[in-house]
Amino acid sequence: MKEILPLAIEGSELSKPIIISGPCSAETREQVLETARRLVYAGVKIFRAGIWKPRTKPGGFEGVGEQGLPWLNEVKEITGMKTATEVATPNHVELAIKAGVDLLWIGARTTANPFAMQEIADSIAVLKPDITVLVKNPINPDIELWIGALQRLYNAGIRHLGVIHRGFSTYGLQTYRNHPQWRIPLELRIRYPQLPIICDPSHIGGKRELIATLSQQALDMGLDGLIIESHYNPDTAWSDAAQQVTPENLEVILNNLVYRTTPIPEENLTSLRQQIDQLDNDLLDILAKRMNISREIGKYKHSHNIPIVQSGRFSDIMSSRITAAKNLGMSEEFMRTVFSAIHEESVRMQLTLDNEPHP
Repeated sequence: MKEILPLAIEGSELSKPIIISGPCSAETREQVLETARRLVYAGVKIFRAGIWKPRTKPGGFEGVGEQGLPWLNEVKEITGMKTATEVATPNHVELAIKAGVDLLWIGARTTANPFAMQEIADSIAVLKPDITVLVKNPINPDIELWIGALQRLYNAGIRHLGVIHRGFSTYGLQTYRNHPQWRIPLELRIRYPQLPIICDPSHIGGKRELIATLSQQALDMGLDGLIIESHYNPDTAWSDAAQQVTPENLEVILNNLVYRTTPIPEENLTSLRQQIDQLDNDLLDILAKRMNISREIGKYKHSHNIPIVQSGRFSDIMSSRITAAKNLGMSEEFMRTVFSAIHEESVRMQLTLDNEPHP
C-alpha cells in the first residue's frame, strides 16, 4: 500500500486535523438538518450520519435506511458540508454513491469479515473508485485483520484510504466502552506512515464526558483527525445517546484542543533518547536473565513431573508487582500487560522443553 493518496473529497485534499461530526443515526429529517445547521457554526466541514445501523441484537433501531439519503443531500445543499455514512453491503455502497455521499466508512464488524470486505471493495471499484473510504478497526485487537481489509480495498484500485481508530471490545466494567490500546494504531502508523488515522473518541469512551480528553490524547500522538458524534438533543437520541454531544459542546471541545505543530529541535532530545536507548538495553539484559531462570525452573518441573502453570504463584506475582509498580507511579493496567506478556513467554519457553531431546 505504497500509493495511498491523501484523503480527498472531489479532488481537494482535506486540511488537518480532519473533523467529522454528526449524529450516530439519522433519525428524522428535522433532526439531521437541525444538527447540521448547528455544526456549521462549530466549523465542521464533513457531516456524518448512520443511515444503516448494525445492532448487536435484533429488535433495536437499525437505521432509517434509504429514505435518509435525501436528507444528507439537503445537508450539502443548505450548509455546504460534505457527507459521510457507513456501508456494510454492496447494496449500501450502490445506494450511497448514487445519492452523492462524499465519504464512506466501513464499520468494525464488517472490517472483521473478509468476504464482506471483498464484496464492498469490488462494488466501490466499479461504481466510484476515487471516493474516500475509511476503515474502522475490527472489534478485536487484530492489526493484521485491519490491514487485510485495507489491502482488499487497495487491490481493487481504491487509493483514497484512511482508517478510524474506535477502540477494541472489553468485557465487564471498564473505564472505556472500547479500550483505546493506542499501541495498535501507532503500530499501524509505523508500518504505513502515509496512511491517515482518524480517532473516534465517541466509541472509545462511550460517555460524552470522556470525549475531550480522548480527543486531545489522539492529537498528541499525531493522529490526523477526529470523528465525533453530535446530536442537537443527544439525550433523546435513538442510539448511543450517552456518547453524543451537542454541536455547541463540540465547538467548546474543538476550541480547547491544543494542536501541537511546533517542531522540536532534535538536539534537545538527543541526550534523553540516548538515556532511553541505554535503559532499553538494560531491560533486554534483565529479561534475558529472567528467561534463563524460567528455563531452569522448567527443566526442574519437567524432571519432577510438576505442572508448568502454577496459577497461585502467578496471582501472587501479579499482585505484588502491581502494588510495587503503583508505588513507583506506574499504572496497574500497564504492569498487568507487561507481566502477562512475561508470564506467557515463560510458559511458552517451558513448554518447548517437551520437544527437546533428553540425555
